[in-house]
Amino acid sequence: MRYLHTMVRVADLDAGLAFWRDALGLVETRRHENAAGRFTLVYLAAPADRPSAMQLRAPELELTWNWDPESYTGGRNFGHLAYEVDDIYTTCERLMAAGVTINRPPRDGRMAFVRSPDGIPVEFLQRGPALEPREPWTSMPNTGAW
Repeated sequence: MRYLHTMVRVADLDAGLAFWRDALGLVETRRHENAAGRFTLVYLAAPADRPSAMQLRAPELELTWNWDPESYTGGRNFGHLAYEVDDIYTTCERLMAAGVTINRPPRDGRMAFVRSPDGIPVEFLQRGPALEPREPWTSMPNTGAW
């Protein structure tokens, strides 16, 4: 058994891609449009994910966009997606510059949470040991739910 992908529904494909691809930096690996089913699937992968000899492809995030408008609600029962990053502070600074709210700042130099435009929680974990705590992160409060 091997991990293939996580699927999340997006209400607006452009807003979803602006978050997942443009702000977070995931790379689109493939796209499937199904006119009969009236949906589009967009698969994304983290740039550092490289298929190993045992994998046919890297683990992916599948964005499912149903062409007919729907309202999606979610709860913490979904959990979250998690990505390892080289520098938690640089990642959060880049996200803030892209207009993304940091819901749980990296006060500990190790972990931060944001939410996608559709409310999907995303966790970022510092690769290796935690970075030395520093401002403005150590005094930044949580914002909303994560």
